[in-house]
Amino acid sequence: MIHLITGGSGSGKSVYAENWLIRQGGREACGKEKPFLYIATMRPFGQESRQKIMRHRNQRAGKGFATLECYQDLEALEIPENAGILLECVMNLTANESYREDRKDVRAKGEDKVAEKVLEGIRHLSEHTAYLAVVTGQVDGDIDSYSEETRTYQKILGETNQKIGEMADQITEVVYGIPVPVKV
Repeated sequence: MIHLITGGSGSGKSVYAENWLIRQGGREACGKEKPFLYIATMRPFGQESRQKIMRHRNQRAGKGFATLECYQDLEALEIPENAGILLECVMNLTANESYREDRKDVRAKGEDKVAEKVLEGIRHLSEHTAYLAVVTGQVDGDIDSYSEETRTYQKILGETNQKIGEMADQITEVVYGIPVPVKV
């Protein structure tokens, strides 16, 4: 089962995703000896991102999550079978795949290739678990005021989110800490 969880910055989507995964009976379904797997995609650039990473780690402390930092190439990850997985977050993963120096060829082939690379990784994760929580953010509706590069990124992210939404069994938008079902 893929559950796409979206919301604005600071909306509570990460806590909701963690708690959703735990509620799925993850320990019993995945095996008591297996931790939940938290796949972190945010690169620790600068003080602000390091603080956010630390806040998220503290927030998951004691919940049974093993953290795996993976900034790109999700499709190459070796995943323990049936571990409950939380992928945080598609926004960072899309940026990492879009701007990586070693794969300019993917970006040069077009925006759809970047989206497909992200989707390939998500499909890979979903094949190895009964429960996959995918956290993403929303694209600002006023993209015309941004640079061309930012608009391109937002377009890729929007298309990627739509395709994940098609794949997802369930979608929830978290608004001010309140989960609002979108697709049940």
